[in-house]
Amino acid sequence: MDWTFWGLTALSAATSFVTASMGAGGGAILIAAMALLLPPAAVIPVHGLVQLGSNLGRASLSWRHVHWPTLAVFVPFSLLGAALASLVLVRLPGNVLQLAIALFVLYLCWGPKLPKRVLGRAGLALAAAGTGFVSLFVGASGPLVAAFIKARSSDRFQTVATFACAMVVQHAPKALVFGLAGFAFRDWWPQILAMLLAGIAGTWLGLRTLGRLSEARFHLLFQLVLTALALELLWEAASGP
Repeated sequence: MDWTFWGLTALSAATSFVTASMGAGGGAILIAAMALLLPPAAVIPVHGLVQLGSNLGRASLSWRHVHWPTLAVFVPFSLLGAALASLVLVRLPGNVLQLAIALFVLYLCWGPKLPKRVLGRAGLALAAAGTGFVSLFVGASGPLVAAFIKARSSDRFQTVATFACAMVVQHAPKALVFGLAGFAFRDWWPQILAMLLAGIAGTWLGLRTLGRLSEARFHLLFQLVLTALALELLWEAASGP
């Protein structure tokens, strides 16, 4: 039996459940595990395609709650950031990016409330472009996107649904860019397909759990999940070269 294949498939279901029920966190857990089990060159493209499918599933199951005005700003600027990233040939300092994202996520979770201008259209556009750019190089942009969308959402359902759509937009360019760069996705289709199907099942269960949570409980869990992810990013940034 291929324990890596089935282990990643089960983990895809579990992490999709986490994201659907708690708002965020599943993608970061999954990429950490994949980094231990898969060849380095395969981690970001395979993770990106799996997360694209997982977020598409979550978005399709919760589309009635999407906050479309947020997406109207987020989508074009995120794609602009990804387009700029595809033209960059130099290696970005990953530990600096991780440090900046972690500190800003912690501030959004626990710091004083940001001025409305920062969370408004201009601030969202800047965050979308920045995370769209970063997402092609590191797997750490999700917590920042989640924190920004949570701050603009009226309830837990809107947070989860809008975040799913936002991450579809951020993961889709990875498939295109890595495909054009010659990554052999066909060699990974069995693993990707198994993880996609497992992710849909995990998402369905997670959304059912979300319906049983109160807004206060969801808010606390969301804050704790993002804080844990930010602390992990700080550790990676400090341990990096």
